[in-house]
Amino acid sequence: MNSENLNTISSNTHRILGIDPGTYKMGIGIIQKEGTNITFDHSEVIEVGKLVLPKRLKLIFDRLIVVIKDFNPKEIAIEQPYVSKNVKAAMAIGNSQAVAMLAAAQFGIPVSTYPPMTVKQSVTDYGASSKEQVKSMVEIILNIGNDLLSYDSSDALAVAICHANQMDVVAFLKDN
Repeated sequence: MNSENLNTISSNTHRILGIDPGTYKMGIGIIQKEGTNITFDHSEVIEVGKLVLPKRLKLIFDRLIVVIKDFNPKEIAIEQPYVSKNVKAAMAIGNSQAVAMLAAAQFGIPVSTYPPMTVKQSVTDYGASSKEQVKSMVEIILNIGNDLLSYDSSDALAVAICHANQMDVVAFLKDN
């Protein structure tokens, strides 16, 4: 999609940036929602290697700023860290989540966060789905060929789809 089309989408179209936070790799996925239709726009993985954490976070932030400028999302949805036995990893991912929130704040873009189980439930109807199941459903929902997405990209797109579905629920509740 060329950049002149990015800022001229109709007012009832919502471009949503979904983020699967990580400190070595961050998945990002962008969809457009118009009415009940959801279409694929862009996905990528921001890979920053094994630098010290502050440098990785700065590289992630810088790339997010470019993506936000290029695609002009109206809303950003971020997956919350999954806390199991590795609290240190969850805290590091929380740092990545905070960087994404800061990038959104720079542009005044509203942010919503979702627990991993909610994202999986929204996409697969089962909150304990595997990464393979989530990836497969994202490819079906967005009409993307099999095995074209990485797990990080499909997870980010799943977060965006989850947010799009939540928008429908909120709109329904407002109308009733």
